[in-house]
Amino acid sequence: MAKIKHLVFNTVDPERLAKFYVDVMGLKITHRARNGGISLTDGYLNLAIHTNKMDGKLSGFNHFGFEVEDNEAYVERAKQHGYLPPEKRPGDRHYTEYRGMDPDGNNFDLSTNGYDQIRPDRDVPSDAEIKKKMKA
Repeated sequence: MAKIKHLVFNTVDPERLAKFYVDVMGLKITHRARNGGISLTDGYLNLAIHTNKMDGKLSGFNHFGFEVEDNEAYVERAKQHGYLPPEKRPGDRHYTEYRGMDPDGNNFDLSTNGYDQIRPDRDVPSDAEIKKKMKA
């Protein structure tokens, strides 16, 4: 069974939102991304706060993530049941290897690595590449 371990919210002010979850809910910050994103945890479920760059996306819920033993097994199950299968994510993603969408359009991630440590196979972009993406 897949286990929900990761929720993501978009916001125009990640620091403000993270401070709320630290101060009020007692979550701990586990990672600060160079692009402004912040990862927090309660020790079981992880909450990622991504920067909303105002490119038409609303602030609020973005996606959730499942920790699984075998990504390909879930890709195959989706195909067998006639759903769009999750697709492999780019190597620059911190945690997840696959992204899928449920029938209502809600995005979800699949990860065998989990959400406690950054993927060991992650391709780390240079500062110049990050700045270029942020300007785009």
